[in-house]
Amino acid sequence: MSDKEPRRALGRGLDALLPVAADKAPAGFGDRSVFTCPLERIIPLKGQPRQHFDEKALEELSQSLREVGLLEPLVVRKLPGGAPGQDKYELIAGERRWRAAQRAGLREVLVVVKDVSPVAAFELAMIENVQREELNAIELAEAFSRLIKEHGYTQERLAERIGKDRTTIANSLRLLRLPPGVREKVVRGELSEGHARALLQVTDDAELAKLADKVVRGRLNVRQTEKLARATKHGAGGDRPGQPKEKSASVRDLERRLTQSLGTRCEVRDQGGKGEIAVSYASLDHLDALLEKLLK
Repeated sequence: MSDKEPRRALGRGLDALLPVAADKAPAGFGDRSVFTCPLERIIPLKGQPRQHFDEKALEELSQSLREVGLLEPLVVRKLPGGAPGQDKYELIAGERRWRAAQRAGLREVLVVVKDVSPVAAFELAMIENVQREELNAIELAEAFSRLIKEHGYTQERLAERIGKDRTTIANSLRLLRLPPGVREKVVRGELSEGHARALLQVTDDAELAKLADKVVRGRLNVRQTEKLARATKHGAGGDRPGQPKEKSASVRDLERRLTQSLGTRCEVRDQGGKGEIAVSYASLDHLDALLEKLLK
Protein backbone atom coordinates (compact mmCIF):
# COMPACT_ATOMS: atom_id res chain seq x y z
CA MET A 1 0.00 0.00 0.00
CA SER A 2 1.62 3.25 -1.12
CA ASP A 3 1.86 6.28 1.15
CA LYS A 4 0.33 8.29 -1.70
CA GLU A 5 -2.77 6.09 -1.86
CA PRO A 6 -5.82 8.01 -0.57
CA ARG A 7 -6.91 6.55 2.76
CA ARG A 8 -10.56 5.83 3.44
CA ALA A 9 -11.67 6.93 6.87
CA LEU A 10 -13.82 4.63 8.93
CA GLY A 11 -16.66 7.11 8.71
CA ARG A 12 -17.29 6.23 5.06
CA GLY A 13 -19.38 3.33 6.29
CA LEU A 14 -19.78 0.11 4.37
CA ASP A 15 -19.66 2.06 1.10
CA ALA A 16 -15.98 1.08 1.05
CA LEU A 17 -17.08 -2.55 0.79
CA LEU A 18 -20.17 -2.34 -1.44
CA PRO A 19 -20.14 -1.18 -5.09
CA VAL A 20 -22.27 1.93 -5.55
CA ALA A 21 -22.98 1.56 -9.25
CA ALA A 22 -22.70 -1.00 -12.01
CA ASP A 23 -19.87 0.88 -13.72
CA LYS A 24 -17.90 0.63 -10.42
CA ALA A 25 -17.99 -3.18 -10.42
CA PRO A 26 -14.64 -4.92 -9.77
CA ALA A 27 -12.67 -5.70 -12.91
CA GLY A 28 -12.85 -9.28 -14.11
CA PHE A 29 -16.31 -10.13 -12.78
CA GLY A 30 -18.53 -8.10 -15.06
CA ASP A 31 -22.24 -8.55 -14.42
CA ARG A 32 -21.54 -11.25 -11.85
CA SER A 33 -20.00 -8.87 -9.30
CA VAL A 34 -23.33 -9.21 -7.44
CA PHE A 35 -25.05 -12.59 -7.59
CA THR A 36 -26.60 -15.43 -5.59
CA CYS A 37 -23.98 -17.91 -4.43
CA PRO A 38 -24.36 -21.41 -2.90
CA LEU A 39 -23.31 -21.38 0.76
CA GLU A 40 -20.94 -24.33 0.32
CA ARG A 41 -18.80 -22.27 -2.04
CA ILE A 42 -18.15 -19.60 0.61
CA ILE A 43 -15.39 -20.10 3.17
CA PRO A 44 -14.54 -17.87 6.16
CA LEU A 45 -11.63 -15.46 6.00
CA LYS A 46 -8.44 -16.99 7.37
CA GLY A 47 -7.45 -15.05 10.47
CA GLN A 48 -10.83 -13.28 10.66
CA PRO A 49 -10.54 -10.56 13.36
CA ARG A 50 -13.76 -11.69 15.01
CA GLN A 51 -13.35 -15.05 16.74
CA HIS A 52 -16.26 -15.13 19.19
CA PHE A 53 -19.94 -15.27 18.27
CA ASP A 54 -22.81 -15.05 20.77
CA GLU A 55 -24.85 -18.23 20.47
CA LYS A 56 -28.14 -16.63 21.49
CA ALA A 57 -27.72 -13.77 19.03
CA LEU A 58 -26.84 -16.23 16.26
CA GLU A 59 -29.97 -18.24 16.93
CA GLU A 60 -32.14 -15.11 16.90
CA LEU A 61 -30.61 -14.02 13.58
CA SER A 62 -31.08 -17.46 12.05
CA GLN A 63 -34.76 -17.37 13.01
CA SER A 64 -35.09 -13.99 11.30
CA LEU A 65 -33.41 -15.37 8.17
CA ARG A 66 -35.88 -18.28 8.08
CA GLU A 67 -38.73 -15.79 8.01
CA VAL A 68 -37.50 -12.99 5.73
CA GLY A 69 -34.22 -14.23 4.22
CA LEU A 70 -30.90 -12.37 4.02
CA LEU A 71 -31.55 -8.71 3.22
CA GLU A 72 -27.92 -7.51 3.13
CA PRO A 73 -25.40 -9.26 0.86
CA LEU A 74 -22.19 -10.82 2.10
CA VAL A 75 -18.95 -9.31 0.84
CA VAL A 76 -16.51 -11.85 -0.61
CA ARG A 77 -13.44 -12.14 -2.81
CA LYS A 78 -12.87 -14.79 -5.45
CA LEU A 79 -10.20 -17.35 -4.60
CA PRO A 80 -7.77 -18.37 -7.36
CA GLY A 81 -7.66 -21.84 -8.87
CA GLY A 82 -11.32 -22.78 -8.84
CA ALA A 83 -12.82 -25.18 -11.38
CA PRO A 84 -15.00 -23.62 -14.11
CA GLY A 85 -18.43 -22.88 -12.65
CA GLN A 86 -17.30 -24.01 -9.20
CA ASP A 87 -15.38 -20.97 -8.00
CA LYS A 88 -14.76 -20.59 -4.27
CA TYR A 89 -15.17 -17.30 -2.44
CA GLU A 90 -13.60 -16.04 0.76
CA LEU A 91 -15.69 -13.98 3.18
CA ILE A 92 -14.61 -10.42 3.82
CA ALA A 93 -17.68 -9.13 5.68
CA GLY A 94 -20.69 -10.94 7.09
CA GLU A 95 -19.42 -14.09 8.84
CA ARG A 96 -22.13 -13.85 11.51
CA ARG A 97 -24.81 -13.68 8.79
CA TRP A 98 -23.10 -16.57 6.95
CA ARG A 99 -23.17 -18.71 10.10
CA ALA A 100 -26.79 -17.80 10.80
CA ALA A 101 -27.73 -18.61 7.18
CA GLN A 102 -26.28 -22.09 7.64
CA ARG A 103 -28.33 -22.58 10.81
CA ALA A 104 -31.42 -21.32 9.06
CA GLY A 105 -30.97 -23.96 6.34
CA LEU A 106 -30.50 -21.49 3.51
CA ARG A 107 -28.81 -23.00 0.46
CA GLU A 108 -27.65 -19.78 -1.19
CA VAL A 109 -27.18 -16.10 -0.35
CA LEU A 110 -26.61 -12.85 -2.20
CA VAL A 111 -22.94 -11.84 -2.37
CA VAL A 112 -20.92 -8.85 -3.55
CA VAL A 113 -17.52 -9.69 -5.03
CA LYS A 114 -14.56 -7.41 -4.29
CA ASP A 115 -11.40 -7.81 -6.34
CA VAL A 116 -8.91 -7.29 -3.49
CA SER A 117 -5.73 -8.88 -2.17
CA PRO A 118 -5.62 -11.02 1.00
CA VAL A 119 -4.02 -8.10 2.87
CA ALA A 120 -6.77 -5.70 1.79
CA ALA A 121 -9.41 -8.34 2.61
CA PHE A 122 -8.22 -8.56 6.22
CA GLU A 123 -8.15 -4.77 6.53
CA LEU A 124 -11.69 -4.47 5.16
CA ALA A 125 -12.89 -7.25 7.49
CA MET A 126 -11.45 -5.44 10.47
CA ILE A 127 -12.97 -2.11 9.45
CA GLU A 128 -16.37 -3.73 8.94
CA ASN A 129 -16.26 -5.27 12.42
CA VAL A 130 -15.08 -2.02 14.01
CA GLN A 131 -17.91 -0.13 12.35
CA ARG A 132 -20.47 -2.57 13.64
CA GLU A 133 -18.77 -2.63 17.07
CA GLU A 134 -18.77 -6.42 16.91
CA LEU A 135 -15.21 -7.03 18.11
CA ASN A 136 -14.54 -7.43 21.81
CA ALA A 137 -11.62 -5.47 23.29
CA ILE A 138 -9.13 -8.33 22.93
CA GLU A 139 -10.10 -9.14 19.33
CA LEU A 140 -9.72 -5.46 18.45
CA ALA A 141 -6.27 -5.30 20.08
CA GLU A 142 -5.19 -8.45 18.24
CA ALA A 143 -6.44 -7.04 14.92
CA PHE A 144 -4.50 -3.81 15.48
CA SER A 145 -1.40 -5.83 16.36
CA ARG A 146 -1.67 -7.89 13.16
CA LEU A 147 -2.03 -4.81 11.00
CA ILE A 148 1.10 -3.36 12.59
CA LYS A 149 3.25 -6.50 12.65
CA GLU A 150 2.13 -8.24 9.45
CA HIS A 151 0.94 -5.38 7.25
CA GLY A 152 3.49 -2.69 8.04
CA TYR A 153 1.30 -0.09 9.71
CA THR A 154 2.52 2.36 12.33
CA GLN A 155 0.19 3.35 15.16
CA GLU A 156 -0.17 6.82 13.64
CA ARG A 157 -0.99 5.53 10.16
CA LEU A 158 -3.42 2.94 11.52
CA ALA A 159 -5.20 5.58 13.60
CA GLU A 160 -5.63 7.73 10.49
CA ARG A 161 -6.78 4.75 8.41
CA ILE A 162 -9.62 3.75 10.74
CA GLY A 163 -10.50 7.22 11.99
CA LYS A 164 -9.42 6.90 15.63
CA ASP A 165 -6.91 8.68 17.87
CA ARG A 166 -3.42 7.20 18.19
CA THR A 167 -3.91 6.98 21.97
CA THR A 168 -6.91 4.73 21.35
CA ILE A 169 -4.69 2.38 19.35
CA ALA A 170 -1.95 2.47 22.01
CA ASN A 171 -4.38 1.79 24.88
CA SER A 172 -5.92 -1.07 22.95
CA LEU A 173 -2.53 -2.68 22.26
CA ARG A 174 -1.68 -2.52 25.98
CA LEU A 175 -4.39 -5.10 26.62
CA LEU A 176 -2.21 -7.71 24.91
CA ARG A 177 0.08 -7.56 27.96
CA LEU A 178 -2.64 -9.33 29.97
CA PRO A 179 -2.01 -13.00 30.80
CA PRO A 180 -4.02 -15.42 28.63
CA GLY A 181 -6.44 -16.33 31.42
CA VAL A 182 -7.27 -12.69 32.08
CA ARG A 183 -7.70 -12.01 28.35
CA GLU A 184 -10.26 -14.80 28.27
CA LYS A 185 -12.22 -13.14 31.08
CA VAL A 186 -12.41 -9.99 28.94
CA VAL A 187 -13.54 -12.01 25.93
CA ARG A 188 -16.28 -13.71 27.99
CA GLY A 189 -17.45 -10.35 29.32
CA GLU A 190 -16.52 -11.11 32.92
CA LEU A 191 -14.17 -8.12 32.89
CA SER A 192 -14.71 -4.89 30.95
CA GLU A 193 -12.00 -3.04 29.06
CA GLY A 194 -11.94 -0.54 31.94
CA HIS A 195 -11.29 -3.35 34.42
CA ALA A 196 -8.52 -4.70 32.19
CA ARG A 197 -6.75 -1.35 31.97
CA ALA A 198 -6.92 -0.94 35.74
CA LEU A 199 -5.39 -4.38 36.25
CA LEU A 200 -2.43 -3.47 34.02
CA GLN A 201 -1.04 -1.41 36.90
CA VAL A 202 0.19 -4.76 38.28
CA THR A 203 3.21 -5.98 36.31
CA ASP A 204 3.55 -9.46 37.83
CA ASP A 205 1.41 -11.89 35.80
CA ALA A 206 0.66 -14.21 38.74
CA GLU A 207 -0.46 -11.32 40.96
CA LEU A 208 -2.48 -9.84 38.10
CA ALA A 209 -4.30 -13.15 37.53
CA LYS A 210 -5.13 -13.48 41.24
CA LEU A 211 -6.39 -9.93 41.29
CA ALA A 212 -8.57 -10.55 38.23
CA ASP A 213 -10.16 -13.55 39.96
CA LYS A 214 -10.84 -11.41 43.04
CA VAL A 215 -12.44 -8.68 40.90
CA VAL A 216 -14.74 -11.20 39.18
CA ARG A 217 -15.72 -12.96 42.42
CA GLY A 218 -16.37 -9.70 44.22
CA ARG A 219 -18.10 -8.09 41.24
CA LEU A 220 -15.97 -5.00 41.76
CA ASN A 221 -16.53 -1.94 39.62
CA VAL A 222 -13.72 -0.22 37.71
CA ARG A 223 -12.97 2.31 40.45
CA GLN A 224 -12.76 -0.40 43.08
CA THR A 225 -10.51 -2.39 40.77
CA GLU A 226 -8.19 0.59 40.28
CA LYS A 227 -7.91 1.04 44.06
CA LEU A 228 -7.20 -2.65 44.61
CA ALA A 229 -4.63 -2.72 41.79
CA ARG A 230 -2.78 0.28 43.28
CA ALA A 231 -2.67 -1.41 46.68
CA THR A 232 -1.40 -4.64 45.12
CA LYS A 233 1.23 -2.76 43.12
CA HIS A 234 2.55 -0.99 46.20
CA GLY A 235 2.45 -4.21 48.18
CA ALA A 236 4.59 -5.93 45.54
CA GLY A 237 7.28 -3.34 46.23
CA GLY A 238 7.68 -4.56 49.80
CA ASP A 239 5.07 -2.61 51.76
CA ARG A 240 1.75 -4.21 52.58
CA PRO A 241 -1.32 -2.10 51.79
CA GLY A 242 -2.30 -0.12 54.87
CA GLN A 243 1.00 -0.82 56.68
CA PRO A 244 3.11 2.35 57.20
CA LYS A 245 6.69 2.29 56.02
CA GLU A 246 9.32 2.39 58.79
CA LYS A 247 10.59 5.93 59.25
CA SER A 248 14.24 6.87 58.92
CA ALA A 249 16.34 7.99 61.88
CA SER A 250 16.42 11.60 60.61
CA VAL A 251 12.61 11.76 60.35
CA ARG A 252 12.20 10.32 63.87
CA ASP A 253 14.69 12.88 65.20
CA LEU A 254 12.81 15.74 63.54
CA GLU A 255 9.56 14.51 65.09
CA ARG A 256 11.22 14.43 68.53
CA ARG A 257 12.56 17.98 68.24
CA LEU A 258 9.24 19.38 66.99
CA THR A 259 7.38 17.67 69.84
CA GLN A 260 9.75 19.12 72.40
CA SER A 261 9.58 22.61 70.89
CA LEU A 262 5.79 22.79 70.59
CA GLY A 263 4.90 20.69 73.62
CA THR A 264 2.56 18.41 71.69
CA ARG A 265 2.83 15.31 69.53
CA CYS A 266 4.08 15.99 66.00
CA GLU A 267 4.28 13.56 63.10
CA VAL A 268 6.34 13.94 59.93
CA ARG A 269 4.97 12.00 56.91
CA ASP A 270 7.73 11.83 54.33
CA GLN A 271 7.56 10.20 50.87
CA GLY A 272 10.70 10.62 48.85
CA GLY A 273 11.53 14.08 50.19
CA LYS A 274 7.94 15.35 50.01
CA GLY A 275 5.17 15.11 52.59
CA GLU A 276 3.46 16.87 55.46
CA ILE A 277 3.72 17.60 59.19
CA ALA A 278 0.79 16.77 61.49
CA VAL A 279 0.57 18.70 64.79
CA SER A 280 -1.87 17.39 67.41
CA TYR A 281 -3.95 19.59 69.70
CA ALA A 282 -6.34 18.66 72.51
CA SER A 283 -8.72 21.63 72.47
CA LEU A 284 -9.39 24.97 70.78
CA ASP A 285 -7.47 26.73 73.58
CA HIS A 286 -4.56 24.37 72.93
CA LEU A 287 -4.79 25.21 69.21
CA ASP A 288 -4.70 28.94 69.94
CA ALA A 289 -1.57 28.48 72.04
CA LEU A 290 0.13 26.47 69.27
CA LEU A 291 -0.78 29.08 66.66
CA GLU A 292 0.81 31.82 68.78
CA LYS A 293 4.06 29.84 68.80
CA LEU A 294 3.98 29.02 65.09
CA LEU A 295 3.00 32.50 63.90
CA LYS A 296 5.54 34.50 65.93
